[in-house]
Amino acid sequence: MGTMNIRGFNGKYAMIDLTTRKYEVRDFDEETLKNFLGGPALGAKILYDEMPANTPWDAPESIVGFVTGPTNGNGPLIGGRYTVVSKSPVTNMWNDANSGGHFGPKLRKAGLDAVFVKGISEKPVYIFVDNGNISFHDASAVWGKTIEAAEHAIYEELGDKTVGISLIGPAGERKSFMAAVMNDTHRAAGRGGSGAVMGSKNLKAIVCRGNAKTEVADKETIVSLNKEMAEWCKSGPLADTAVHLFDNWGTGGITAGSIHSGDASVKNWGGVPSELTEEQINAVTSQEMDKKYKVSKYNCNNCSLGCGAIYEIKDGKYPIKETGRPEYETNTMFGSGLGSGDPEVVNWCNFLCNEYGFDTISFGGTIAWAMECYVNGLFTLEEMGGIDLKWGNDEAIVQMAEAMCKGTTEMGKVLNLGAYAAAKHYGRGMEYVMHAGGIEAPQHDPRLSPGLARTFKYDPTPGRHVKGGQGFLAASHLPPEVKYNFDSPDNAMRDVAGVIDTELTNLGGFCLFDVPFPEGHKGKILTAVTGVNYEGENERKLALRSQTLRHAFNLREGITREDASIADRLIGKPPMTDGPHKGITIEGEKLADMFFEAMDWDLKTMVPSKAALEDLGGLENVVADLYGK
Repeated sequence: MGTMNIRGFNGKYAMIDLTTRKYEVRDFDEETLKNFLGGPALGAKILYDEMPANTPWDAPESIVGFVTGPTNGNGPLIGGRYTVVSKSPVTNMWNDANSGGHFGPKLRKAGLDAVFVKGISEKPVYIFVDNGNISFHDASAVWGKTIEAAEHAIYEELGDKTVGISLIGPAGERKSFMAAVMNDTHRAAGRGGSGAVMGSKNLKAIVCRGNAKTEVADKETIVSLNKEMAEWCKSGPLADTAVHLFDNWGTGGITAGSIHSGDASVKNWGGVPSELTEEQINAVTSQEMDKKYKVSKYNCNNCSLGCGAIYEIKDGKYPIKETGRPEYETNTMFGSGLGSGDPEVVNWCNFLCNEYGFDTISFGGTIAWAMECYVNGLFTLEEMGGIDLKWGNDEAIVQMAEAMCKGTTEMGKVLNLGAYAAAKHYGRGMEYVMHAGGIEAPQHDPRLSPGLARTFKYDPTPGRHVKGGQGFLAASHLPPEVKYNFDSPDNAMRDVAGVIDTELTNLGGFCLFDVPFPEGHKGKILTAVTGVNYEGENERKLALRSQTLRHAFNLREGITREDASIADRLIGKPPMTDGPHKGITIEGEKLADMFFEAMDWDLKTMVPSKAALEDLGGLENVVADLYGK
């Protein structure tokens, strides 16, 4: 770090051009690190400054970045997530997606805080960052390999199984709009198609190794805060509910409750829980699947919770030697969302997505779209490639999943674009695309948590349940008279508070399971790591600066409020006549108006006021672009 006062960083990042095979290792400006720190915030700063406006996502000038968070490798518990940033091929807007496992801390140990890649390689390549030294390796032998096979091939080539690898599978190589960036075999930066951006560059992987050590500002305080959080997990108000649930069963522990409450999709968001049997619902929960398949617990880097697990499926229709336990989103995407409840099907589809490098949310949502189109007569059996894709037809679900992974049918190839693009390709079925901003909706229903209507539609990365807002903060737990009161000014207060909390989580490199953290804990940790005060007002500005810069990236791309979209069904237009969401319609535009007012953004253009930008600080380029120099 030299003479820089901010701690916890190597203070360096790489800008690599695959066309010329040249690169620069640059020093971070201290003010940049102070203002943006890491993850999506720091990634947005670099892409906003370095990537020309309106660059096509697959152009040589397009940049994909791998960015650590300040907690990565610096001691705080639940601080192991890194972020992949790019322009999304799905939305043509800003994209960030983060992943756990161990890659983020390993990248920091390799001597860099981030790696950014532009250009297009003539042939498949992987980049090796070895204690700050960068080299290019021919990836022709691993191009086409699935995730686990490619990882092992790279381990063998380098003679080291300890390297960190962030890579794409065949989905990314084919530039699927649903292509994830994978690490640790079954961890995924899944949403928005960043894997396709890597594929467009012929970039198979970023590989890293090193023993660099970063110095934190206050190690004793970090240790103390870790102990406080550990105690909070044992005896705090969430100890017997959320902490116990996720510690034992991971996100899949909420599967049954979410289906019954209406939070999870049933038959592409158009069905009701009573259309499924209790056996179907319970069979794909972690509680039931753990009894059959669990062989060990899985913890991401420096995580005291350990919400993951490793499964082995020894017999049945689809045996798997070793696979990661499916998450809640995956359970319901391939279960209730398709009218199914077969744990073998859920695990096999999850395994296929991990191996081929697909986002399970978009993948499952795309099958649900094709399924609803087919059962309503929009496609013939011949067009479906002979696959009788009816609700609950487990064999057909697997057949379609394999056709999409392997590209063995014409429809399988088209569905790699995702549901929205597939509907445009065929010129039919758009009414059955359950999306926000063109990306398939995750398994949390705005009709249960109305604030999600604003988050899904208007976050800089639309269609995400892991972005801030009152939907994620308050979830479904507010009483109906409060959460369905769309005129209440409290909506804006909760919405902004939720944005602040989640932006801190993501830019800090924390996991969203920081829910056990006592209030103010994240700001204290970031302060102890860096030596910069991120508590109180500084914490607010750090978080809203991140949200605003991601949003400004989209404004520079020409995105307007009229461009934002969400499927009518997701907000109750028309309202359901049965089930948990009977009679409910969400007034999402009212919620958006109140949020924009609270943020001091113009209601029509969504442009932040000059005063709001200057108040946050560090956004001089945005001010110049929007208001002139």
